[in-house]
This record gives sequence, structure tokens and C-alpha cells, in this order.
Amino acid sequence: MSDAMQRERMDAIYRTQRHFYDLTRRYYLLGRDRLIDGLAPPVGGTVLEVGCGTGRNLIVAARRWPDARFHGLDISPAMLETARASIARADLAERIELREGDATGFDSQALFGVEAFDRVFLSYTLSMIPNWQAAIAAAAKAVKPGGEVHIVDFGQQERLPVAFRAALFAWLARFDVTPRDELERALAVAARGVRGSYRFVPMFRGYAWSGVVRRG
Repeated sequence: MSDAMQRERMDAIYRTQRHFYDLTRRYYLLGRDRLIDGLAPPVGGTVLEVGCGTGRNLIVAARRWPDARFHGLDISPAMLETARASIARADLAERIELREGDATGFDSQALFGVEAFDRVFLSYTLSMIPNWQAAIAAAAKAVKPGGEVHIVDFGQQERLPVAFRAALFAWLARFDVTPRDELERALAVAARGVRGSYRFVPMFRGYAWSGVVRRG
């Protein structure tokens, strides 16, 4: 899928949803704030969210880690419009910078004037990116040596009732959301690509999966 097609697809999905996205997603996008608590960027460090959407996570992260600078990347102009408005209302425009770009391949220097980041995170975005493995690889290459990529997304509901899993997956499919059953393997591949390490942790009985890739 081309960049233009993906951009149009995301805008079509979220052109209306963006106005009430945060009100509804708080009930089932579990683990986002746990990810933000675990970022722990160094003082004066740089953090990038890939697939920043409405800017909700960036606002929470900027308040949680006031000594870091934050950047957001999203392919949807509609979502970025909402994010800019939300960040301005939160009085955080001087600490959060947004740019339009493709998660599967982006130039940090050209977009943000940042050669590499201390932390990159992706929160419930991989399940919507067709070439999601490339997004993980791009994120891993965008961090400094010793930097980390933090990920949380839907798991495989492996310790939850089968009926719940079937109903959830059917509902997610209506929004072009596909939980990635090979996430751990992709983390391992990305870690090898940057001579680093990874960890993988199922949460909430498998409702969500989280992972960290640390660059060597």
C-alpha cells in the first residue's frame, strides 16, 4: 500500500472518530499509561511517538517526564489537526513537535532535526499498520545506541474466554485493526537488526502485549 493510500485510509477511518476517540478508547486501550511510566527518558532526552493520533499519549508523557522533549509522527493529517489543537489547549506546544510521516520509513533528521531519539514508542498502532514489522524496524533504527523502543498493542487474548476473543477480534476488524500474533518474533528480529536485546510481556491475561527493543 502506497503512502498516499495509507494516508487516505487513516483519514477516512478517523475523520469523524477523532472527535470522540479519546473518550471511548480509554476503556479498552489498556497498558498505555504503564508504557509511558516505563519510558524513563534521560534528563534533556528526546522521545518520539510513532502513530501519535490525537496527541493524548504525548500530553500524558510530557507531563509525566517534564525534563524531556517530545515529538509525534502520524500519517493522518486529520489526526494531526486534532493533536495540535489538544496540545495547544494543554499548553505544551513548546515541548511537543508534530510531523506527518510514514511509520514504516521516516527520516528523523529531516522531519525533526533530531539524528536519533532516546526513546521511541508505539501505542496500539502496529495493529493498524499493514507492514507493521517494517514499522518496528524503523523505530529501532531511530533510537540512539542504548536507546529503547517501547510497544503496547492488542494481544491474542490467550488467557481469556474464547467467546470474548472472537467477539473482540470481530469488532476490531470493523476498524481495520488486526492484533499481531507474531509480535514477539518481530521484536526479536528488530533487536538482531540493531545488535540489541528485547523483552516481551503479556498483560491483562493476554488482552494486551507489550515489548521493549533496546539498541545495542
